[in-house]
Amino acid sequence: MMGRRAELLAVLLLPLALASCGGGQDQNVDALDDEIAGNSADPQLMGALQDQIMVDPQLAQQSNKDAIRPPSQPYSAPVPAETVAAATPARPKDGELLKAPAPSEGKSDAIAAREEAVTLGGLAARQKDPRTAQCATKLNYSAAWAARMPADMPLHPQARIVEAAGAEGGACGLRVVSFSTPQPLETMIDWYYTRAIRGGYTAEHQVKDGQHVLGGTKGDAAYVVFLSARADGGTDLDLIANRGS
Repeated sequence: MMGRRAELLAVLLLPLALASCGGGQDQNVDALDDEIAGNSADPQLMGALQDQIMVDPQLAQQSNKDAIRPPSQPYSAPVPAETVAAATPARPKDGELLKAPAPSEGKSDAIAAREEAVTLGGLAARQKDPRTAQCATKLNYSAAWAARMPADMPLHPQARIVEAAGAEGGACGLRVVSFSTPQPLETMIDWYYTRAIRGGYTAEHQVKDGQHVLGGTKGDAAYVVFLSARADGGTDLDLIANRGS
């Protein structure tokens, strides 16, 4: 009987004990609120919190001065003009080139073929040399062909390739390249005339309506080069070369 009374008494007293503990926590929170509210009345503390932050612009610029930052705008540079390579040191010296003979004017089958052709293959197919015309049917287009020109009929060192094609195998060693140079028309005529003569080729110079053509043969090898002046002072060229067997 005494045990049951003790248990009942414990049950009744437990809520009172918990309420007493909870009241202590509430009192602690209230005391903290009062302390914070009291600080708001401290003029020195409030002044420090409400004053503007002082910043020295000179020191601010030095902050993270060694840090890597992205540029304010994308890097850009002008595209160099095609004539940038035509400086005086790049021009041939006097005496290095042979002077091409004056062109014959009038009807020219080569120039007529140039005017009729739409593609490099069409231009090669219209050439008088039968081997060149036959090999034109096997042409493959790739800029890599420009690096495989015959040693005795190369591209000019300042050539800017527009299009290139070639055919290799059997009796074909055909190269057809369209390109431009910053050098003037007369210089390029003399340059290719010199290459032809020194390479053992014949060289015939023709012109019609400003379109110049040099052409010739060496055994069963043949070449033809079309040249016209550009508005910027340079030269546009189409070179066809088919090496001999």
